[in-house]
Amino acid sequence: MTRARWVFIAVLGLACVLYAGPHIARAQSEVKPDPKSDFDIFRNYFTTKFPTVKLEDFVNGPYSMNEDMRKQWEEKEQFPPYDFAVDRGKGLFERKFKNGKSFADCFPEGGIGIRQNYPYFDTNTGQVVTLELAVNGCLGQNGEEQYSYVQDDMAAITAYMAFTSRGKPFDIKIPDDPRAVQAYEKGKEYFYTRRGQLNFSCASCHVQYPGERIRAEVLAPALGITAAMPIYRSEWGGMGTTTRRFMTCNSQIRATPLQPQDESYRDVEYFLSYLSNGLPISGPGARP
Repeated sequence: MTRARWVFIAVLGLACVLYAGPHIARAQSEVKPDPKSDFDIFRNYFTTKFPTVKLEDFVNGPYSMNEDMRKQWEEKEQFPPYDFAVDRGKGLFERKFKNGKSFADCFPEGGIGIRQNYPYFDTNTGQVVTLELAVNGCLGQNGEEQYSYVQDDMAAITAYMAFTSRGKPFDIKIPDDPRAVQAYEKGKEYFYTRRGQLNFSCASCHVQYPGERIRAEVLAPALGITAAMPIYRSEWGGMGTTTRRFMTCNSQIRATPLQPQDESYRDVEYFLSYLSNGLPISGPGARP
């Protein structure tokens, strides 16, 4: 069997097992969702497809896939383009609100070294809470103006919070709550659903073709893809959040982007981050 045929069969099998679209849901209405099984299949797929890539290196996206890009990245990391955002974010994080409180009063552990626990499912509100959502929630609770969800202050403060968590392994929980499992399943469905004029899904690029090129861009693997967020992108000329990356992906496949922090974006981040459990936080990152 040729390698190309083997890869095709492996991808098809992965999609069949993981994708829980409406038709499959109707046909298998009594099949209980099993995130742990998804986790094992997802992890095994990528480690088998890329046997020379160390597991923890998947968080470095295209730099784990392409030797030339990795060399350029390692040189760039001596003076990383996200440094200015980390410094700015530190200032924002430590700034006192008008009521005398700060971000440290809103988060566990004073907000330091906690990035690996986001997003989480809030059983009180019944929704997935991303780090971006929590930041704006803190601002709102303290009577402060909230940040844009896509760049600038939000990208800076989450860059700083990610930086304080570097090396800590993702630890995303799915509580024993049917709403949490449903959020995970919705994220999975969004990830594998084709959309836009190009009829691509998230998985088309990041499961089927990681390491390959689309135009000049080397595609990142889905495993560990959220670990480097937020990121500096040369394409943007600045920092952007996870939400901005999702919106950009929608635009690139000629689909209509959802609103920032739409429930579907939060659910797919929850899905992907759970599947990256155990991998180290590497953000903030830099990409072409």
